[in-house]
Amino acid sequence: PPATTAAHVHAQLSGDGRSVPCLGLLDGRPMSYWELYRADLDPLARHYPARPHDTGVHLLLGGAADRGRGLGTALLRAVTCLILAHRPRCARVVAEPDIRNAPSVAAFRRAGFHLDAEIDLPDKRAALMVRRRTTPTEPAPARR
Repeated sequence: PPATTAAHVHAQLSGDGRSVPCLGLLDGRPMSYWELYRADLDPLARHYPARPHDTGVHLLLGGAADRGRGLGTALLRAVTCLILAHRPRCARVVAEPDIRNAPSVAAFRRAGFHLDAEIDLPDKRAALMVRRRTTPTEPAPARR
């Protein structure tokens, strides 16, 4: 519901900066929602061997017309490269999609993530997806 969404985003915007909400536009039309967050400072860190400055990604892609065309993979790759370029102390980007969400796990794999582990979270069994920086200062090259 809009009120729930507004409260969720407002809490992030007025918070301590550990989580940043982002809206993705495609041809000027909102089509994705992203949360970039300090995974090492998040409750998620209790469920995996977190490292300082790990950055997490949550995302929602728009309607059916925006899914199944490779956009998710391309966007994940681009956002991950931006995170690594703008957060030099971040060595890894992590995500935790539901293990049953095969299309999401596949999109993360195609974007350069690997399945590090399956972890039990309070609301799901998750695939801990990890993308490592390839060098201390540069993100991994985009795959085509």
